[in-house]
This record gives sequence, C-alpha cells and structure tokens, in this order.
Amino acid sequence: MPRGNPRQRSTLAQQTVVSRCNVLRGDMQKLLQGALLWTAMTVAHAGVPTVHGLSLYDQPALPADFTHFPYVNPDAPKGGTLTRSVVGSFDSTNPMIILGTAARGMSYLGSSLVYDTLLTEDADEPFSGYGLVASGIRLDASRRWVEFDINPAARFSDGHPLTAQDVKFSFELLRSSGMPLYRSYYADVVSVTLPQPNTIRFDFAPHNSRELPLILGQFPILPQHIWQRREFTKPTLQIPVGSGPYRLIAVNPGARVIYQRNEDYWARDLPVNRGRFNPQRIIYDYYRDDSVALEAFLAGQVDYRLESSAARWENDYRGPAMQSGAIRKITLARGNPAALAAWVLNLRRPLFQDRRLREALNLAFDFDTINRLFFYGSYQRTASFFDESEMAASALPSGKEREILASLGDSIPTSIMHTPLPSDNMADGRQRLAQALEILMTAGYTLHKNQLFTPAGRPVNFELLISDGRLQRAALPYLKNLSRIGIHAGIKLIDNAQYQVRLRHYDYDAIYDTFGQSNSPGNEQRYYWKSEYADVPHSHNTPGIRNPAVDSLVEILIRADSRDLLVASARALDRVLRFNHYLVPLYHASGIHFAYWQQVKMPRKSPRYGIDMDAWWIDPNAQ
Repeated sequence: MPRGNPRQRSTLAQQTVVSRCNVLRGDMQKLLQGALLWTAMTVAHAGVPTVHGLSLYDQPALPADFTHFPYVNPDAPKGGTLTRSVVGSFDSTNPMIILGTAARGMSYLGSSLVYDTLLTEDADEPFSGYGLVASGIRLDASRRWVEFDINPAARFSDGHPLTAQDVKFSFELLRSSGMPLYRSYYADVVSVTLPQPNTIRFDFAPHNSRELPLILGQFPILPQHIWQRREFTKPTLQIPVGSGPYRLIAVNPGARVIYQRNEDYWARDLPVNRGRFNPQRIIYDYYRDDSVALEAFLAGQVDYRLESSAARWENDYRGPAMQSGAIRKITLARGNPAALAAWVLNLRRPLFQDRRLREALNLAFDFDTINRLFFYGSYQRTASFFDESEMAASALPSGKEREILASLGDSIPTSIMHTPLPSDNMADGRQRLAQALEILMTAGYTLHKNQLFTPAGRPVNFELLISDGRLQRAALPYLKNLSRIGIHAGIKLIDNAQYQVRLRHYDYDAIYDTFGQSNSPGNEQRYYWKSEYADVPHSHNTPGIRNPAVDSLVEILIRADSRDLLVASARALDRVLRFNHYLVPLYHASGIHFAYWQQVKMPRKSPRYGIDMDAWWIDPNAQ
C-alpha cells in the first residue's frame, strides 16, 4: 500500500487496534464456548458410570474382573503354523474400500489379525461388546451418546501410540471414503468429538438404533500417521501398519499371504485375548480350484478346511490319513440364523418388476430333486430371511407383528394379512410348475411354441451370471425346470475380476448371493434392503429393492427397544420380503462342516452363538 496522509495512517492504526480487540474477543468467546462445552459434558457424565462392556438389552454376562471368555482354553499353547486354503485370488491389503479384492485375514468390520477395534464380542452371548482398545465405556441412559476411554497402553505395530485422534480419524475416513456400508451402518452418528485427550465421544440422532453403541466398537482403527499420507480409495499391496495380534509379513498375490504373531502386541494379556490368537504363524494359500485345495488338504499341506459341499463331505474325504484318524471331521452348530443363499433377481430390469413372475420363478425351483441328487438329502430348504431362528415369520401374522404390519397402512397390500407364507410344502415339482404356469396365465402371460411372453408381448428370457463354476450344478436343474414353462435362461460364467465390475454396476439379470444374519439384526438391514441403497455401488441391496414398507420395517427393527419388539419387527420384515418374492431362496446345511488334521486343537466347549476359530491352537506335540 502506498503511503497515505497522516489521517489515513491514523485510521489504519485505529482499524488495527479494533481488529486486535476483535481477535481477543473471539478468542475469549472460543474459550468460553469450550468451557461451557466441557461443563455440559461434565454434567452429562454425572451419574453415568464407566463400565467394562455393553450388551444390547441387559447387562453383559461377564463381570468387570473376568479373566477370559468362558469357552476358551486360557492355557492354550502358543506357537506352530496354521495353514488355511482360499479359492480365488486377491489384489489388495485394504478390505475397507469398494475397489479390489482383499487378502484373507483382513476384515472391514470386527477385530481381525491386523487391526484392533474399540470392543470385541463374546461369542457365548447373543450380542455384547467388551473393551479392547477401549479401557472404559460410558453410555448415556437414554442412549444419546457414548464415550470410550482409549487404553493408554495401546500401540500400533510400528510403536506409535494409538490415540483417540486415531479412532476419530479412522471413523471419519471410513464413513467418507470407505465402502458404502460404513455410511449406512453409522448413519445415526451426528458428531464425533474428543472431550479429553484420550477419550472419544459419539453423539447420536434422536430415535437411533439400540445397537449403535455396540457396533461403534466394530470398525478397524487405522494409524493416522500412515494413512494421512496415502491414497485410501485405491487398492494397495503395501504391508499395513496395524494394532492387532499379528503382522502381515509376506504378500504374494494369487499365491499366499503370511501373518506372524506380534510378540510386542500391546493387548496380548487382556482378558478378551487370553487363550486366543495362539499360532505363531497363519498362512493362507490360494488355489484356483476347490478340488485342488481339497487335495492339498488331504496331502497335509493345509491344516483345516471348512466344507460347503455335501457331496464332497460324503464322498471325497478318503485315504490313509482319514483311516488312521490323522484327519478328523466334525459338524458344529451354527449358533446364528442360517445365511440366506439365493438366486437374486435384479429388479432394476423391467422384466422382474412383476411380482407374479417372481412368484412363478420361486415355484420353479425344485429343491427336493436337487437335495436328493446332489446333497444326499442332508440340506434344508431355506424359506425365511432369518431361517432357524425365532425371527422367522410363520403361519399368519398375529400379536405385535400384526400391529406393526397394520401400522404401515396402504404401503402394504391387505392380502398380506391373510395370505399364507410362500412354502415348499408341495414336494411334487410338477405341481409346483403347474401352479407357476397358472399364476402366469392368469396374469396375462402367453405361451407360444414353448416360449413364454409377457402381457406386452416380450419373451421371458434372462441370464444367470456367476463367477464360481460349482454353482452350475444347482443352476442347471433350475433352468431346465424354467424351460418347461417357456422361460429360457442361460448361465454365463466369468472370472471374478469381471464379475466384480459387473456387480458394482448392477449389470446382470440374476446372480447368486448370500445374506448373513445374526441373532440381533440391526443397522446392516439398511444396507441389505432399503431403497436408498438400491443404486449405491457395492451395496448389498443386490436385488435393487425399493419398497416404502420395507424401508419403514427396517427402521422399526433398528430402533426396537426390547427383544420382543425386535423379534416381532423382524418377523414383519421377513413376511413382507417373502411376500414379494425378491429372491429365489435356495438351501443350507444343518451345521458347519469342518475337517482338520490332528495337530489342530479347539476348546472342549463351543460358544453358543458362533464359532471362534481365534481360540484354536496347534498342538506342539502333534506336528
């Protein structure tokens, strides 16, 4: 600025003094606001105890001074190598983003080999969380906020302290740049603050889900000092810096990943970890074909195997190791609702908008024949979205479930109240096909020269897209049945990389998909079924469901404040989903089949609500 006259310089000096006064006044206001916020939080803490764990409805089962989870062997030996097989490949060590296929052993939710979380679950309880990175927890009585004190001993594998700022950074990064699940899962978090240097606070929206304080304990905690300098949204094969019980020490895409137990793991002596994470090394060997993976297991190159094929379970586990007892087979109880495996119909395609066609497609699936020919009668037809649980709808709606459905008004058809649920009572596949054809003819479809046409005159043909050749065996009889009512469907088998691209863009007519459920369904149901996720890339709403009644039922379920209401709302949701025939449910085994070599040991007691393979160990005398 050019020099001005004395009056101008005087005016400038006055402005400078005023500006400095304004800055000081602003600083005082900020200090006052901070003091008021601290006072408000202090008042909010009054009467809110600091606890060691949380449970969904009651108190956690284990006391504050518990020494280990009830099902583990607290004296399990450490050491040895545990080798597992994986079919497929990977191209990333980041499981938290849309792009890429992550190496096995990495997880986007829940504690994994590399990343710790605020809480960890006891598999012997329906839904609880005990402090891992969190050394103390304060939950507002009205569940409007939760605070976690960060254990001052927590460290990343490079020695850097794990702080509340790392937790805040991780949450914000995952919700802004991670897979869409994080945004739906944590949609009711309205603010994240650090009221104390090593305390993090999450404030919730009104009428939030009851499980929100617990699921906040599930996201992986990332080191800010590493990721603030890296591109997060692209696949990477860099060795990650974590805070968990293992370090990733070797990455060979398409072949192998190796984890080494971290001898300096900060949480190795915590009660939640005692008797867990026992092998010195965990190796995942990758195979292109599952039959080759099975041969590797039988040859002793793999230590244990989860078997998903009933035919293999019955026929292929043979040889000297089986005869001598060196390999053992067990079936463990699932402990959770059966996962829903299904042919998913893409509602984004005009063809599948007609509920009557979708019902006919369901009726054409002949489970009994497939079960007899391929599964030795050992499988069960999956009927419910919450099969093998009290949350599965049955008969006609009654009690609280009926009240919930009635509250939806005109968003559901009145017939849902008095229409029996879709069932598989008719064992005769011909009767089912006859019923399917009758429904279609009544709806205005026509059949000409063994080709079904829509009421608008378009042929009813579609493609079933798969990336796993093993699915063809179950698909072919289904497609043959469809052809008997004039529906011509083909199978297209593509490699996993192509499949993921098409899946991401919903570029398919029908696919195979699975939907896992827990004993306490919650926020993940948004990601599965709500309209807002129908077109979000990589969401799990693969059918593309857009139904206001489903949207409402998901929110009622999420906000249930008692077990009874949760069960009733889950049944109502199950009924509406099944009534609309969005999927063709397939089948499930009665339990989980494991085969393992004799050096692999597991606790005598199995947890009631799942399988905790982190509690297994290697017998040093058997290797």
